[in-house]
Amino acid sequence: MGRHDVAVTGLGLVTPGGIGAGPSWEAVLDGRPTAAHDPELAGQPVRISCRVPGFDPDRLLGGRRAHRLDRFVQLALVAAREAVTDAGLDPATWDGGRVGVVLGCADGGPATVEAQHRVLLENPAWVSPLLLPMHLPNMLAGQTAIEFGATGPNLVVATACASGASAVGTARDLLALGRCDIVVTGGSEAMITPLVMAGFAKMGALSRRDGDPATASRPFDANRDGFVAGEGAGVLVLERVADARARGARVRARISGYGATADAHHMTSPHPGGVGIEAALRAALADAGAGPGDVQHVNAHGTSTPLNDLAEGRMLHRVLTADPLVTSTKGVTGHLLGAAGAVEAAFGVLAVEHQLVPPTANLRTPDPGLDIRLATAPTATRIDLALSNSFGFGGQNAVLAITRA
Repeated sequence: MGRHDVAVTGLGLVTPGGIGAGPSWEAVLDGRPTAAHDPELAGQPVRISCRVPGFDPDRLLGGRRAHRLDRFVQLALVAAREAVTDAGLDPATWDGGRVGVVLGCADGGPATVEAQHRVLLENPAWVSPLLLPMHLPNMLAGQTAIEFGATGPNLVVATACASGASAVGTARDLLALGRCDIVVTGGSEAMITPLVMAGFAKMGALSRRDGDPATASRPFDANRDGFVAGEGAGVLVLERVADARARGARVRARISGYGATADAHHMTSPHPGGVGIEAALRAALADAGAGPGDVQHVNAHGTSTPLNDLAEGRMLHRVLTADPLVTSTKGVTGHLLGAAGAVEAAFGVLAVEHQLVPPTANLRTPDPGLDIRLATAPTATRIDLALSNSFGFGGQNAVLAITRA
């Protein structure tokens, strides 16, 4: 569809909906919220989160390896293994110099930092030599390269909650430029720690529905009061379409367009007129060779915060002329922060592949100030072009255009 379409040949997901693309997709189709009381947040102003269920790094990665990695890297490696296998690729036989890794992350390893700070206060001599290798954000891509012997371009993109989508867009650009032939891309985040959550709570960004956690994340609902923080990872394997066809790979969908902008407005609040997010959306459409009337589905950023949902919803109504079916999968997963854009891009790929839009969980009273068509149940529909929106603190905006294979 676009000048620089790339093929999505592999997907891997580790989300609060489950470990694996299959369980994660089923959870969002079922509209099954995952928010619950979190024992690690006992005594905090907000005590709910969306955790990955049953994640055992010792079993999934091996004890020696797992203990040298922060959780944000553990999540990514499990998702990346699934994605590479799903793509039908064997790292033992590929040309590692032509394989890139581009991953997104907003923070890095705050759990490691907080744990080692407690050690520092007790005795500085006991601080682990693994502190920096475990918490630095770039280790997300570095450890993934080590895992697969990928010696091509290697970087971590940090655009707050747009990081995962920014990484996928950057990976597509690398393929278009001929810098590599395969890119392992996506995002991972594990920021549910006492300090980080206290910061979010102090900002007033989090839902305070501690009494009924399952209903707390309610994107586009009139009674939304903030997001629920989640953790997870989403990884996609991208290749040029011709290369994927030449090796007989299954193409699940295509990334056909990418738009990125900055609001240059406020450090945390979106521009009330949606100027930056509109520009990113229009850029993604133009990149894909499409127009506002060509979009059938939008996986919205839809965080369940009052200002974000209002700005995004009004922009979608103003710009997209074909009345596309809109959903936010954050009603199920919570807000996966730097991983959100990658996980939601994967959900967009699955929606296009299966021609099926998942519902917006917990949507009971749609905001009367919005005039968009929201999915309230799994809906089979024709999807030739879907958009996946991601926005972040600092006015960071990224939109991906996803088309049928």
